[in-house]
Amino acid sequence: MKHSIPVLLTVLALAALASATGENTDRPVRDTFTLWQLPNQTPTQMMSYVIRTVHDKVIVIDGGTTGDAFFLIEFLKGLGGGVDAWIVTHAHDDHFNALIEILKQRETVRIDVIYGSLPDAAWIHQWGSETEKKSYGLFEQALAESGRKVEDLALGQVITIDGVRVEVLGVRNPEITANAINNSSVVLRMADAVKSVLFPGDLGAEGGEKLLNGPYAGRLPSDYVQMAHHGQNGVNEAFYQRVRPAYCLWPTPKWLWDNDNGGGKDSGPWRTLEVRSWMDKMPIKRHYVMFEGIHKIE
Repeated sequence: MKHSIPVLLTVLALAALASATGENTDRPVRDTFTLWQLPNQTPTQMMSYVIRTVHDKVIVIDGGTTGDAFFLIEFLKGLGGGVDAWIVTHAHDDHFNALIEILKQRETVRIDVIYGSLPDAAWIHQWGSETEKKSYGLFEQALAESGRKVEDLALGQVITIDGVRVEVLGVRNPEITANAINNSSVVLRMADAVKSVLFPGDLGAEGGEKLLNGPYAGRLPSDYVQMAHHGQNGVNEAFYQRVRPAYCLWPTPKWLWDNDNGGGKDSGPWRTLEVRSWMDKMPIKRHYVMFEGIHKIE
């Protein structure tokens, strides 16, 4: 029996959700937040994290591409269909296009507040590529048409959501014009009494150096780290040495993990294998890689 693509995706998404969340079993009382790293639904790189607090508040970080939106919507519906806080790390479409789709479909998911530290349109126009300018314009259009706005995050700000402490360690860096938009990624540290996770988004080497030399460097050490810029051409090795994680979260497709541009392992121009070698020097207990499927961390 043949299924249409949307129906088939619905079945797969709901099955994956049931498996990942364990909703079909007796769930013990939780003493820490649950974090899911969601897999890409297209070949491209993307980043999508969903956090559920002990009392079922939901936080989303980024969300992925247009092609990832349907899966994300079904996933969020399985958690009740509401998002208490949605955080956009930076102005790239592989991070916010899924949110654009959800904003267009206003009845699908309830979003209480959207946070970010995004540059203004004039800065994007000056330093962004034509593709970046176009995609950011579409994001602004979706916000305007849905009557939404992005609440601006401040450096050092702390947001507490049901016992989860979200610290803002980095915000946009308009003075950094090399790798400009990536270097204006929000850097977040999310923690409770049990575990801590650092999210540097797509921060580059220059933004990483600024943070290392700034007032919040001492807040970088964390149990888990999301590998910057999908694990390649992000922050430098010294940044990860300062974080000193036990676990690494890689929002990384298989081709990027292997630096494979179609000619086999290490045939591409990306620096993933170099970054992997950095982490091999540390006592990492586990790597959670996106192409392996949904990862649930409790």
